[in-house]
Amino acid sequence: MKIVFLDAYTTNPGDQSWAGLQQLGDCIIYDRSTPEQIVPRSLEADALLINKVIITREIMQQLPRLRYIGILATGYNYVDVVAAHEFGIIVTNVPAYSTPSVAQLAWAHLLNICCMPHHYTLQVRDGMWGRCPDFSFTSTRLVELSGKILGIVGFGQIGSAVARIARAMDMPVMAYTSKSQDQLPQGVTRARDLEQVFAECDVVSLHCPLLPETRQLVNRERLALMKPTAILINTSRGMLVDEQALADALNEERIFAAGLDVLPQEPPRDGSPLLTARNCFITPHIGWASDEARKRLIRVVEDNLRAFQQGAPVNVVS
Repeated sequence: MKIVFLDAYTTNPGDQSWAGLQQLGDCIIYDRSTPEQIVPRSLEADALLINKVIITREIMQQLPRLRYIGILATGYNYVDVVAAHEFGIIVTNVPAYSTPSVAQLAWAHLLNICCMPHHYTLQVRDGMWGRCPDFSFTSTRLVELSGKILGIVGFGQIGSAVARIARAMDMPVMAYTSKSQDQLPQGVTRARDLEQVFAECDVVSLHCPLLPETRQLVNRERLALMKPTAILINTSRGMLVDEQALADALNEERIFAAGLDVLPQEPPRDGSPLLTARNCFITPHIGWASDEARKRLIRVVEDNLRAFQQGAPVNVVS
């Protein structure tokens, strides 16, 4: 089997091993591929591996040998799955590999906004505490989360993990989910609609996939429902948020803060109004990238491809 990996660098910049993958066939690994390089590099491929390379119907039509696309991610919006099905190409993804890491980063953002440890560390190093006449020095609003309501949009594995941490923090949880109330754990209330989440919750954390119906679900109308003390967390997909509407809400102090690990354009080469928005804290899409999560990712990618070779594919995107 000829295996071509088109954009391997983010998964393994040199600190992991491809040995297991290379045992599964004639494997060519590219760190990155431009759109113009995709077809020439993939012409002889029986199996393609991708992370964020976009595989369209037009590309598949030019790859007659292609029978398998393995996505090194949970989300699969980078592949035209309908076209793949028509061409008899199996598409697989890797569900749940980064659940602990993404949940951890969502909470890192929230705790950073509420406690500002890095901000205060820098101010102490700059001597501001030393010059203070009092034993305690504050320059930001500090927030206690106990008793605050956490709204979770999307109650899959990551949303559920975020909720478990919230319960340990003595926070009531409201979930917007297709699950019924009796399917939810104790301490989690099912929201009747998104408007209730945005209007009543002190923190809203996004953990849903990017679908046509979820694109820009955080818009001007829903932001207008939020409390001026409310916090938005997004470690899911950048396009869930209308970035100009969020920037305006932050700059006009209609909501308190946002913690984001994703943006609509990644990297933000064309800029983004959120890069300079008030109280907007952005990390560069790192929730999935812990050492532990990437090791799990590579292992499952190998297992997915091996299962396909054995005629019993798993983690198939239908």
